Amino acid sequence: MPLPFAALSILDRAQSRTGSSEADALHHVIARAQRAERLGYRRFWVAEHHGVPGIAGSVPAVLAAAVAAATSSIRIGTGGIMLPNHQPLVVAEQAATLTALTGGRFDLGVGRSLGFTSAVRSALRAGKEASGRFGQDLTELLAFLDGTAPVTARPTDGGRTPVFVLATGHGLDIAARAGLAVVLGGPALLRDAGPALERYRESFRPSRWWDAPHVTVSLNVAVAGTTAAARHLLLPEARALAVSRTTGSFPPLDAAAVALTERQEGLVRESLAAAVYGTEDEVEQQLTALQARTGADELMVSGGAHDLEAQAASDGLLAALARPRLPTAGIVG
Repeated sequence: MPLPFAALSILDRAQSRTGSSEADALHHVIARAQRAERLGYRRFWVAEHHGVPGIAGSVPAVLAAAVAAATSSIRIGTGGIMLPNHQPLVVAEQAATLTALTGGRFDLGVGRSLGFTSAVRSALRAGKEASGRFGQDLTELLAFLDGTAPVTARPTDGGRTPVFVLATGHGLDIAARAGLAVVLGGPALLRDAGPALERYRESFRPSRWWDAPHVTVSLNVAVAGTTAAARHLLLPEARALAVSRTTGSFPPLDAAAVALTERQEGLVRESLAAAVYGTEDEVEQQLTALQARTGADELMVSGGAHDLEAQAASDGLLAALARPRLPTAGIVG
């Protein structure tokens, strides 16, 4: 049986790796996007991180443009641009430009997360209160895009660019009122997302961007010949995340096992528990259960690996599981 999602996509955070440069990391993102296009993935998104030693992807609009120039059919997007860091007009201009240049295959994913550290937030001129303006910033952004604001973003978008909200907490409610798609990921999937998603679907107001609710779930996924091999693929990122949460510094991905504290080992276990990994049969069962629990329309695979060959193989095996449904038709955006 094919995976029960109408579309399969990838989110790449442009993580750097020991033994290679940050420029290499960016080129690997482009190569992965080209491969994803050949495999039939629906979307390929890039993320925004500032001042993080282990992540080279700091300017998603620029990286998305590079990915778009190297591909021809896969949808390119941001997952996401963080509105607290930018003026809504500038984000609208970036989105409208990318939509115009790509013939309409750009997706704008936006979020409300702040900078990783206080120094980064200070450098971005974004205080802790900035995330509280997300609803207002989103309203302004949409007005700039659809031409109803006092200033119209150029090139004129006319609401062509599909807008997604990376939803946490009240983000689901904000997205429903605005008539936007949502992307739900990370630990939120471990909790009972059912009531929140039901509320989103019930309170959704159709808009010029989306005429019906659209839910994408995003989490780390690894597929390999054995469960142990798939788990090993996720370990470098899980270790780096554990270090970042205890020291404030996210290191480049490293294949070598490093000494971790008891707390860090526990965080590694938490990261792996929040992921889906295993053989093709095991992953198919886990993802089918995830879709049944959330009713998600789309799966967006996140997570980075140090072993690029194994990551490429995982992307291929996952696409093969979904291939009877790919390429998709009738999916908005």
